[in-house]
Amino acid sequence: MQITSTIPTISKSGTSPKIRVCHVSMCLTTGGLERLLVEFAKRSNRDQFETMFVALSDLGQPAEEIRDLGCPVLSLKSEQFGRLKQGKALRKVFAEQQIDVVHSHNTYAHFYASLAARSAGIPVVINTQHGRGCGNHWKQRAHFFIANRYADRVLAVSEDSARICRKQDPLSKSKIEPLWNGIDVDRFAFSGPVHERRAISVARLSPEKDFPTLLNATRLVVDQYPDFQLTLVGDGVERQKLETLTRELKLTQNVTFLGERRDIPDLLAQSSMFVSSSSTEGISLTLLEAMAVGLPIITTAVGGNPEIVQPETTGYLVPAGDTNSLAGAICNHLSQPDTWSAMGTVARHFVEQKFHIDRMVKEYELLYRSLVSESWGKI
Repeated sequence: MQITSTIPTISKSGTSPKIRVCHVSMCLTTGGLERLLVEFAKRSNRDQFETMFVALSDLGQPAEEIRDLGCPVLSLKSEQFGRLKQGKALRKVFAEQQIDVVHSHNTYAHFYASLAARSAGIPVVINTQHGRGCGNHWKQRAHFFIANRYADRVLAVSEDSARICRKQDPLSKSKIEPLWNGIDVDRFAFSGPVHERRAISVARLSPEKDFPTLLNATRLVVDQYPDFQLTLVGDGVERQKLETLTRELKLTQNVTFLGERRDIPDLLAQSSMFVSSSSTEGISLTLLEAMAVGLPIITTAVGGNPEIVQPETTGYLVPAGDTNSLAGAICNHLSQPDTWSAMGTVARHFVEQKFHIDRMVKEYELLYRSLVSESWGKI
């Protein structure tokens, strides 16, 4: 099985060897996690690190962006290698590329990458959980528990997620820590909310985002504010169901489905608020992006959302699955247009201070150096 023929070998150069980092994820297609991996490729300190990326499934636009940034990308799709051979293929890549740090993302990649890394003698193995814990299925928990035995550190993207991860694997409490995600603040120029009753929501149209609650809440809002407009950006398995519900609620003049879009910053800048009815979150990147543009936020009090939204300062938090509370928060916000600009300004400042992508990448690189130093005395 020849692996390295598909990627250039990372070469050591200079008098001080660079730390070789390999990111391992389930896929490199469109998504929040994949956007973060592009940022790792873009912002890595190339004087100190050489970075490559391995996906265990499909490649997409993020993979092309990473390649364009000069980083090797490899797919070890299970249909090509078989699940048992995936681990062997990973081990071969890690060994041949002389990787120093294996950084996996979420539970599936954690299981295969951590076992392969230790088998290959990789000195540092870390994992990031990008949702609320490792997942609820018994197999996910088993994979998480086993993989954690081989990991040096497990990072969670919020305090809430870290708490859940510790509960799911109490034996690994000491190695589980929170490390907030970040966004490219500069890509989302501050504009503040427009002075129209126009809300936006950006997410996959999937069950955990609970868009039926948002649509039912919108029906109640439109009864009070007939000119209220809601734009939904994203696609997914529930789109047809949601479009049907929109027609049933007689909201076709008030709700617009745009599907997948690449002009998210521009769409956010045309809105007066960001709304979300999600039933689960880690740290929502789209929520942070909306705050960077200067939009007040109305969202559910789940996952890491309470760590981001300051009630009545940058937005409002409501219980998940509560149509009346969500509609009430939107109507309350619509009734106070004189507060919108101030909320947006505070939101932008908060994101700049706490959630800048450069801060996140630097914290990870500090961790890489610290753990490599402990293991090898390399730095």
